[in-house]
Amino acid sequence: MIGQGASGGAISVTDSISPPHSGPPRHIHHDADETFVVLTGEIGFWLDGRTEVCGPGGSVFIPRGTPHTFSVLSDVPSRHLVILTPGGFEGFFAEMAEGQFAIPDDMPQIEESAARFKMSFCGPPLSTDDFDR
Repeated sequence: MIGQGASGGAISVTDSISPPHSGPPRHIHHDADETFVVLTGEIGFWLDGRTEVCGPGGSVFIPRGTPHTFSVLSDVPSRHLVILTPGGFEGFFAEMAEGQFAIPDDMPQIEESAARFKMSFCGPPLSTDDFDR
């Protein structure tokens, strides 16, 4: 993870692994642009009503303020880079790992942490049925 210390707050880069058929609820980053770079697996992205599917080598840019989410469509985990500009959001991932929070069981704690990192939830997660492949 590259965070504020290494970049002076300019960028956050997190190497992330998501299990098959998983993904977060729809959400908005209010102060940061987000880019996903898919390294393994296949991910379906939903960006404010528009969908697209990316496999290894694909990337998706999500402008700040855009409702979005993703779902791992493959039967294998997806490894992907999550890049946010400016940096700082890596602290959310650190809090999730430290608290071992899980969706949906720990949503009150997750929402509290998200608010500290200028993110809010705005809808349900996706399922693989949301994508025609």
